[in-house]
Amino acid sequence: MAISAACILALASPILSVHARDDGRHANSPLKAWFDQLRSGKGPCCSDADGTAVSDVDWETRDGHYRVRLDNQWIDVSDDAVITEPNRVGRAMVWPIRNYMGTTVRCFMPGSMT
Repeated sequence: MAISAACILALASPILSVHARDDGRHANSPLKAWFDQLRSGKGPCCSDADGTAVSDVDWETRDGHYRVRLDNQWIDVSDDAVITEPNRVGRAMVWPIRNYMGTTVRCFMPGSMT
């Protein structure tokens, strides 16, 4: 039985979506090493190139847990996805994983809400 290329791609897409996409644009940033070592309970967050800044109106706490708005949809952030070390950039950031099953959060770093 032959497996089509579309089936192989569909099966591999959850794996492919977590690989880093660092294209070098942040190579000279003084915070690059810090971003590269960021981890949540779900694993490494990768780098600033993989993260997305979140405006203050697009993240909140509800019932003691964080949520973020991505693609006009509120997504609950699991406790193990929260980065607990101090935020050196000030702004909230999220590292989403998008695949055929929807969007989840690999890492979330709350901002200072300034």
